[in-house]
Amino acid sequence: MKLVSIIIPVYNVESYIKETIKSVLAQTYQNFEVLIIDDESPDRSIEICQQFEDSRIKIIRQKNRGLAGARNTGIRNAQGDYLAFLDSDDLWLPEKLSRHLQHLEANPQIGVSFCRSEFINDQGESLGIFQMPKLTDITPSHLLCRNPVGNGSAPVIRKEVFADICFQDNLHGEVENFYFDEHFRQSEDIECWLRIVAETSWKLEGLPEALTLYRVNGEGLSANLFKQFDSWEQMVIKHRDRSPQLLAKWENPARAYQLRYLARRAVRLKDAKMAVKLSHDALRTHWQIILSEPNKTIMTLFAAYLLKLLPVAFYQGCENLAIKLTGISHQLKINRDRTSLNFT
Repeated sequence: MKLVSIIIPVYNVESYIKETIKSVLAQTYQNFEVLIIDDESPDRSIEICQQFEDSRIKIIRQKNRGLAGARNTGIRNAQGDYLAFLDSDDLWLPEKLSRHLQHLEANPQIGVSFCRSEFINDQGESLGIFQMPKLTDITPSHLLCRNPVGNGSAPVIRKEVFADICFQDNLHGEVENFYFDEHFRQSEDIECWLRIVAETSWKLEGLPEALTLYRVNGEGLSANLFKQFDSWEQMVIKHRDRSPQLLAKWENPARAYQLRYLARRAVRLKDAKMAVKLSHDALRTHWQIILSEPNKTIMTLFAAYLLKLLPVAFYQGCENLAIKLTGISHQLKINRDRTSLNFT
């Protein structure tokens, strides 16, 4: 049986880490090691991790390097044939590892196997909606415009993939191997996936099931939207030199897609002014997105203006209804894809 290294960066997650580790230990596939990377967490998170008496769990401590730095430390210490990432506030369904290993073992050309994800709230309750990314035929242009992997708890990756994108640098006083670019405090995952698809022969492919429970918390601030956009722009600058033809064709459409995504984030944060501004910015940047994806673009703009114009209570009722209808649509598509897509 192939060994899986599960890498869990830990920083300030004492409210969630116990359930996260429990979801790993409940996997139907049991040949794994758990690498908990203590990124100099200031709370009781590591104390909680130490309460688990399982020889497969290893705690690795380091000075704070951020999420990309914690993942890099995990990769350097991983002994597994496959590497799986799990953010410390998310959860896995019991069959997650088993399904991804079946997928990867049956398809040697696939380097990154990911899945759909179900949104949960702070209390771990389902929000009834899902991340529904494109599953197959993922190209560099698609990655530049969107993040099909969805979140950091969705992928399981062959160890050879990281050998193929490894680079060396001296960021912390000695030369080390790097995989995720630690210059990015956000967008580090999409930057990594883009390098894999644009610069290697490995394929990314997703499973139709929602095997990851992705936690949405209420701690986001609208100011963080600008930080996320700035980080995305840094990624674009980096790849202008690495993939000039890709960026020449797709930079502007990709920027519009990113602005539209941030507009939806602003709607969720109930920041109407920001949601309208970002929606307008997306259309000004590349108005053709209303032709390429009319439903998503119009709905984003519509939601932003409803939030701006309607009383809060009435808007909340509209939003609740929209979420229910969206959840039903997502579940129907997942069920269809389970039967129509031939995934092993």
